[in-house]
Amino acid sequence: MRVIGLLGGMSWESTAIYYRLINEGVRERVGPLSSAELVLYSVDFERIDRMQRHDDWDGIGRMLADAAKRVEAAGADFLVVCANTAHKVAPAMESEIGIPLLHIADAMASEIRKAGASTVGLLGTKFTMEEEFIRGRLAERHGIEVLIPDEDERETIHRVIFDELCAGVIRDESRAEHVEIIERLAARGAQAVVLGCTEIPLLVGPDDSPIPVFDTTAIHARAAVDRSLEGD
Repeated sequence: MRVIGLLGGMSWESTAIYYRLINEGVRERVGPLSSAELVLYSVDFERIDRMQRHDDWDGIGRMLADAAKRVEAAGADFLVVCANTAHKVAPAMESEIGIPLLHIADAMASEIRKAGASTVGLLGTKFTMEEEFIRGRLAERHGIEVLIPDEDERETIHRVIFDELCAGVIRDESRAEHVEIIERLAARGAQAVVLGCTEIPLLVGPDDSPIPVFDTTAIHARAAVDRSLEGD
């Protein structure tokens, strides 16, 4: 079993889900008393949020690269960054470590392709929806077309993530808003929707959506289990 390195805390709400899903996956595949061999380093999300608000991505890159080095030094065989938005600075982390990073976009692309979808809607932070570090990777490396909500909808999703979900607040009104946004993406041609923030599955699930849902937290966790158990 390869040792999984989790870099979490962005937010800890979703990192806790990663920990549970990975251990459940190992138990299911190996045996009832089995659990994952992993190390976890959890950052202070308030610091990252403050730097995001000041557009200090170089600072975030340095902070997460330092955290990634700590994960490697603790004995991890590969790195799993438990957040979508943090992959904006994936190159900064990869440049400072000698272990591979299991990129969340590659994991989700594999699942999207298995399902036969070629056009998906993407929900996430404004950074994830508007920039290319997820969208571009899906399109350029995997040939998947990505649709995003309009500007007002992107503001709503971003606000709910930071003001509610990261604080552990779940509101039915916010769920209804997200479902309406998904419906409009489906009307534009989305065959499925990617929940491209690891907090959004706390709010929206397959039973809520009119089209298939790709939960990046669950997908990334499964990919981590697969990588850990390769060859076992």
